[in-house]
Amino acid sequence: MSDPFIRTRMLIGDEPLSRLAAAKVAVFGVGGVGGFCVEALARAGVGALSLIDFDKVDLSNLNRQQYKASQIGREKPLALAENLREINPYLGLECHTLRLTPENIPAVLQGADVICEAFDKAEEKAMLVNTVLERLPQVIVVAASGMAGLGPGNAIRTEKVGKRLYLCGDGQSDVEEAGSLFAPRVMLCAGHQALAVLRVLAGELDV
Repeated sequence: MSDPFIRTRMLIGDEPLSRLAAAKVAVFGVGGVGGFCVEALARAGVGALSLIDFDKVDLSNLNRQQYKASQIGREKPLALAENLREINPYLGLECHTLRLTPENIPAVLQGADVICEAFDKAEEKAMLVNTVLERLPQVIVVAASGMAGLGPGNAIRTEKVGKRLYLCGDGQSDVEEAGSLFAPRVMLCAGHQALAVLRVLAGELDV
């Protein structure tokens, strides 16, 4: 088989691509944002991904998430892993079908270089980010913050807000106020997250 990452190699070179291949990224919440982010990372050549979510695929997810109708009722990490293996058979995958607590986060995150936070609820976002920043000083966090509604795409951005924390989104839209999530804005935010992760791993961002 020819090199599946030949175009990535042409873009960033052998050394950065080797860093991607050696990296492990943990994605917390593999719904819309997390699912699209994971796919982008798998296609870019990240060597190992850890998928964490306690939810199952529902019919209402299909308007903006990576899943298929045939996967309704499946646990999201397991269903997404199935799809990713078709995209990148070289990918190392871990699946965790559990609800996170401050106590189990360090064990779930073992070996991760970067984490992506893609939870729906503000309290879960805060719990994860605060736990990682306080207890895992070597891990970089790329979090999602605002992508609901039909606001302009250019409002989605990436901002560094701390030494080890990046926020992706418009920073303000909330699904409770906006009414819903739509695939285009979800994908834009996921793209920002995936690109921030790749730039960190390739040494393109000041970390």
